Amino acid sequence: MFENLTGRLGRIFDRLKGRGVLSEDDVAEALREIRVALLEADVALPVVKEFVAGVRERAVGQEVLRSIKPGQMVVKIVHDRLVELLGGAGTGELELPASAPFVILMAGLQGSGKTTTAAKLARRFRLKAKKKVLLASLDVQRPAAQHQLEVLARQAEVASLPVVPGQGPLEIARRALDVARREGFDVLILDSAGRLSIDEALMDELAAVRDLVRPHEVLLVADALTGQDAVNTARIFNERVGITGIVLTRMDGDARGGAALSMRYVTGKPVRYVGTGEKLDALEPFHPERVASRILDMGDVVSLVEKAAETFDKEQAEKLAKKMAKGEFDLEDLKAQLVQLRKMGGMGGILAKLPGIQKVKKQLEQANVDDRMLVRQIAIIDSMTPAERRNPEIINGSRRRRIAKGSGTDVSEVNRLLKQHRQMRDLMRQMKRAGGLERLFGRLPSGLPPGLLPR
Repeated sequence: MFENLTGRLGRIFDRLKGRGVLSEDDVAEALREIRVALLEADVALPVVKEFVAGVRERAVGQEVLRSIKPGQMVVKIVHDRLVELLGGAGTGELELPASAPFVILMAGLQGSGKTTTAAKLARRFRLKAKKKVLLASLDVQRPAAQHQLEVLARQAEVASLPVVPGQGPLEIARRALDVARREGFDVLILDSAGRLSIDEALMDELAAVRDLVRPHEVLLVADALTGQDAVNTARIFNERVGITGIVLTRMDGDARGGAALSMRYVTGKPVRYVGTGEKLDALEPFHPERVASRILDMGDVVSLVEKAAETFDKEQAEKLAKKMAKGEFDLEDLKAQLVQLRKMGGMGGILAKLPGIQKVKKQLEQANVDDRMLVRQIAIIDSMTPAERRNPEIINGSRRRRIAKGSGTDVSEVNRLLKQHRQMRDLMRQMKRAGGLERLFGRLPSGLPPGLLPR
């Protein structure tokens, strides 16, 4: 997300921060480059004009130009303007009221990821807000659309409205609302039909459903990869139906990201969530401040910590902590850590949230630090016998060849993994002998989940 824009802005700001004194001409030149960078990132022209004008107004003042570190002041001004453009402080996360059912109508074009997003939201409300959720498909146009939502509902472990053949969208919506009220559901998510392009039939159907159920939220799901088309779609849907928020999908695959910067400006509606993958847990609330920091390569450590807390396995961590306290660490433990990394979004997901990552991106690519490496390492460990995982010392040459063949890797990769494990194990043993491990755990914040501190 925003990879190209981050790289361009990073080079511009590196030049500014490298100068002890800035003139108005220096700022003007940087703003011209920022303008080009934003346009190349698919940010809408009216948005670019207002953004650059706002930065210029604040950055050309004498207070900035004569400050001790004028380059850093300009970066801060750009960061603050980005936050304003993206929606200000806070988060787009929906706040669910106590009164029920809370009705959400999903809108968007066919292929934007609307149905999957509905299931992702349902799962999030069930796990995060402890809400009872009902999913209902109003899509009678696309073959098997209602069955698809049923399958996704089972995966998300929420209820779905039983399909009654022959019913139209309005009948389904009325029945879903009645079931939600009678059976005590906290949230009702209605997945409307989409089209390949905007047409009168689509808008009339959405407007009729909206008038019938009077939803609390009308969320537009848009594919970020479509760039300016997504912005135009948002504008038309807002004018014709009246949306209350936006969910951007495929943000993990969009190196430009301009749609996210433009849609709130064009519609005046907040970006609520972003989809960062195909899995049902790949949905994140949209935090303008954090996104602005990521665009400027300042990282997003807060989101990284939150993701770690979500995927944290207390029982497994307690077991590992006790073994670490004894200086023990076998290949089963290493595999558990690799699996944990994948749950947190893989190496790519973690590295994307670290500050300054763009500056070392080429080195990481050359070192093949990616999610495929994690998958291959897990496959190598899975190809070992239980005895080999517990005691890697018995893995001789013939065993290494067998493990490589079974995991579809090379012997050199098996050797690398074994060396990596050996280094981690030796480090823990050294810390154990020095008493450093206990001191390390003792300095950890008291707010950590109980059971992590070794006894």
